[in-house]
Amino acid sequence: METLTVELGERSYPIIIGPGALADPANLRPALEGRRVAVVTNTTVGPLHGEALRATLAACCIAGEPLWIELPDGEEHKTLATVETILTRLLEARLDRGSRIVALGGGVVGDIAGFAAAIYQRGIDFVQVPTTLLAQVDSSVGGKTGVNHPLGKNMIGAFHQPRTVVIDTDTLNTLPERELRAGLAEVIKYGLIRDAEFFAWLEEHIDALHALDPEALACAIRRSCACKAEVVAADEREGGIRALLNLGHTFGHAIEAGMGYGAWLHGEAVGTGMAMAARMSARMGWLSTADCERAEALIRRAGLSLEPPAEVTPERFRELMAIDKKVASGRLRLVLLRGIGTAELTDRFDENALDETLHEGARVA
Repeated sequence: METLTVELGERSYPIIIGPGALADPANLRPALEGRRVAVVTNTTVGPLHGEALRATLAACCIAGEPLWIELPDGEEHKTLATVETILTRLLEARLDRGSRIVALGGGVVGDIAGFAAAIYQRGIDFVQVPTTLLAQVDSSVGGKTGVNHPLGKNMIGAFHQPRTVVIDTDTLNTLPERELRAGLAEVIKYGLIRDAEFFAWLEEHIDALHALDPEALACAIRRSCACKAEVVAADEREGGIRALLNLGHTFGHAIEAGMGYGAWLHGEAVGTGMAMAARMSARMGWLSTADCERAEALIRRAGLSLEPPAEVTPERFRELMAIDKKVASGRLRLVLLRGIGTAELTDRFDENALDETLHEGARVA
């Protein structure tokens, strides 16, 4: 078991990583003891890991029986209507402002449960127990919570930091291969934007990660979380460096919205988006051909597509990218690469390079 800390002063919190972390009451007791607890999970994760969490909660000396809220599975349910369902259950059970929410599941569950916690009675504390690789290395850390809107991904939400993040690496043993591949996209992202040494390590160990090698997974999760924790501590509300964590996301969010939420997994869309960002960076002369090829090769080896779906035309990309959260004063900003391990947020990109990247994707697809 290993513990990292997201340093945010009085709101600092631990990230506990290791096999069997969910089964150890010591990991959850400090945040939950003596409190009423609501568990938010979904119809896929609940049957797999719900009993383990119930047993742990029973040993955490919480107040009464936990309220269990099981949501339908899928990105298409990441909506305000689902949040309202959670809030109604909390109110019916008369949970007070001292209560806690525990999010048990992947990124969708964590984002929805965290947003419900952020707005219930003007804010209650919550705990993240992520069960997918993507949630473990990215969405469970940093306090971004929210839901989608038909016009844009994650456009409704709040910054609300968890009290604790408990990452049980054993939960990955039940993860479908497609979900694993999607999670690898976010792992690769850290190497591309900030850690060239980690990127080289991933090139050597990507096959071990596919094989769910425990040591390789633990290393990848630890390094990813350490990177995310450093960035969040430096820029909690994305006023500067934190925006670099969105490499590939502007393209990726457009794919998700354009295809209909749930058709492409978030990590799948981000993987394609990172490949598009790398090619655009190379067109602008920011990224060498060799480094662009390295980026594409690792994304491909992760089992992710390098090309966007034909259904999202260049014109549709432009339309959806225009409402990205990184747009400032009406100008689109993109995260692009200066090299492996070096990224930059800019609104001074070559429009022709963007056009060529979007039209290239349309031709190939």
